[in-house]
This record gives sequence, C-alpha cells and structure tokens, in this order.
Amino acid sequence: MFAAVARWPKQRWPWVLLAFSALALMLVALFFQYGMALAPCIMCVYQRFAITGILFAGLIGLWGRESALVRWLAYSSWTISAGWGLKIAHDQVLIEEVVKNGGFSSCGLFAEFPTWLPLDQWFPAIFNPTGVCGEIAWQFLGYSMPFWMRIVFAVYLVLALVVMASQLKKHKYNPYD
Repeated sequence: MFAAVARWPKQRWPWVLLAFSALALMLVALFFQYGMALAPCIMCVYQRFAITGILFAGLIGLWGRESALVRWLAYSSWTISAGWGLKIAHDQVLIEEVVKNGGFSSCGLFAEFPTWLPLDQWFPAIFNPTGVCGEIAWQFLGYSMPFWMRIVFAVYLVLALVVMASQLKKHKYNPYD
C-alpha cells in the first residue's frame, strides 16, 4: 500500500482532491461568515491563510507533478500550512477553554500579515478579522469550530507526512497495488 501512496503525487487526482478540499473549506468558512453571520476572529483568519497555503500546495503539485523539485515545494507548503494551521487551531481551543472556565483571554484585533503580503487589505472580505477570540458562536456535536479545524489540520498534516515518507523509499512497481 505504501508503494501505491508513493505513486499518487505523480497523478493528477490527488492534487486536485487536495486543492478542492481546501477550496471547499474556504467556501464553508465564507458561508459561516456571510450566510450565518459568524464574525471571524484573528485566529480564524490565520487558519484561513493556512487553508489557502494548502490550496496553493495542491495547485503547485498539480501544475508540477512531473518535477520532483516542484513536488517537494508543494509538499513543503502543504506540511508547513497544515502544521501552522494545527498550531493556531490548538491555541484557539486553549483560549476557548480559558474563557469557558471564567477566565479572560484575548488575541489581537488586527491581522499581522507581512507588509509585502497585506491580505487583510487586499482581500478584506476573506482575511479581515471582525470577531473576538474565545467566543464560541457555533458548535457541532458539542465541539467548537476550532476543535474541528484542529482535526482537519491534523489530518492534512498526517497525510502530508505519509506522502512525503513514501517518496523517500524506492518502491518496486506492483500492478496489483
């Protein structure tokens, strides 16, 4: 099975699936913001940025799947974005726990993107935070959105690591895989 996973990056469908899943998550986030009137906090915006990194990783991999160098660039973007998103989602869950237990916690009010990439100014409808961290405005099965995003990012990260690990070993071709 590991040999089958090793062949995926040279095919089109895994990269399309990666990009499509990230695009779907971004559209769901925008539905929550504009359809359900849930204001995104700064940590939500940073998670959107991480999802955008995964989306671009899928597009990079799709475009350059025949080139090992370009594939590794896509793996790197995928892994870094998933890892960073996981950290942000985990931190947000911790903030929610503090607030839920009667404590006080706050995060920044303005996005701090690099000056060469002011996404909050270029795409304010997507990357401008308008909510407050720690506020639980939506739950599914008793868990908040950051909790579920922590699972999503963990899955993305594990998949990225499995795919990268599969690339480190030479596999014999088995037509029955």
